Formats: sequence, C-alpha cells, structure tokens
Amino acid sequence: MIIDTQRIITLRKEQAWSQEELALASGLNIRTIQRIESQGHASLQSKKAIAAAFDVAISTFDKQLTPSLKQYEFKTLTIENNQGFLAGLKKSTLPDLASILNQQGLEGWSLVQILTPDLAQSVHTGKTGQLVAVLQREIHQGAAEC
Repeated sequence: MIIDTQRIITLRKEQAWSQEELALASGLNIRTIQRIESQGHASLQSKKAIAAAFDVAISTFDKQLTPSLKQYEFKTLTIENNQGFLAGLKKSTLPDLASILNQQGLEGWSLVQILTPDLAQSVHTGKTGQLVAVLQREIHQGAAEC
C-alpha cells in the first residue's frame, strides 16, 4: 500500500532516530525501513509496526492522493485551402498541413480536429474554402499562461 514517507521521515527526525533506530523500535529490518522511505510502499504489517513505534494511529501514514483533472486551452487556426473539388483540370497545391501543425506542436499545441465548414457546398459548386484546425494544449498548474 502507498504510504506517506514524508510523515515517517518527519516523525523519525523529531525523535532524532536514524533509520536503524526506527528499525529496532518497530521490529522491522533496516532494509525494510530504507525501502519504505525511498519507494513509498509498505505492507499493512510494516505500517502497523511503524505506527506502534511512534505511538500514533496507523492512519497517520495514509497518503492523501488528490486526483487532478487536466485542464486544456483551445484555439482555432484558419488554414487557407485553394483546392476546389471541381475546380477544373488545373490542380492547385494543398496547404502543407504537416508543416503548419508541426509548427503549432513546437508551441505545445496538438490537433483535435480539422473542420471544413463548407465541405458539402464545395462538392457541388467547386468553391474553395478554408480549413479550420481545432488545437488544444494542457494548462499546467502554476505555469504562467502563454
């Protein structure tokens, strides 16, 4: 089980105990104490033994996990598309989507979807239009907004 190692270390230092002294007081092996403090995992029996050594409730070492929801910001990017579906025999070049999206990726943006709002109309009329890229990036807590 996950255990609050910082709480164990704090209590051990308040007692002015080394890891070896905590091992003696709790009846656990020194290697067990070292592993618990470094990895943050302990069996229920080890957790009980450490709690008894410090004379505290076993719940003292419960790790408080706070689930965090990822937050995103979104933006749209309009990409000119001069390619008509029925525009004639002359083929115009498509926008270099890879280059455009890779440039956005360097700034932390990832593609969610590309929209072609006038796609249905374009098929019938040969009209050119714009592509709209919907992009997102994660907002990191405590980071300044870009």
